Amino acid sequence: MPKTATADRVDRDGLLTFLRPRHKALLMTRRADGEPQISPVSCGVDAEGRIVVSTYPQRAKSRNARRDPRVTVVVLSDDFDGPWVQVDGTAEVLDLPESVEPLVEYFRSISGEHPDWDEYREAMHRQGKSLIRVTPVRWGPVATGGFPPELTDKP
Repeated sequence: MPKTATADRVDRDGLLTFLRPRHKALLMTRRADGEPQISPVSCGVDAEGRIVVSTYPQRAKSRNARRDPRVTVVVLSDDFDGPWVQVDGTAEVLDLPESVEPLVEYFRSISGEHPDWDEYREAMHRQGKSLIRVTPVRWGPVATGGFPPELTDKP
């Protein structure tokens, strides 16, 4: 039997429930000329319900988000054929030293507890890490691919 596509509308709580266990995403920012720039990223969700991405200040996604904070994140399931959602939001980029504690929260949201938080904080300083936080403004349905229902209902 062919798989039927789905598109389930969710409220903000439903969105966050969907996002929290998923850490693979595509982040779309806008280049200076307005054209899209897309980066595959690992992401988490912070305590305020923002999508968080660890990065470096010199990366295109960081430069673009500083210039134009309108971004889109497509959060994917581990299984490529699994559900996904598009989230449009407003980004802010945090640099050192403000980024360190939010980077701790980012790590926890993806991997849990680190064996040595002082070592982790030192590594973030040494690497010059930044953090992009995306506040969801709107989102599409949680969707899956497949055939339109009218095609899967036919014998």
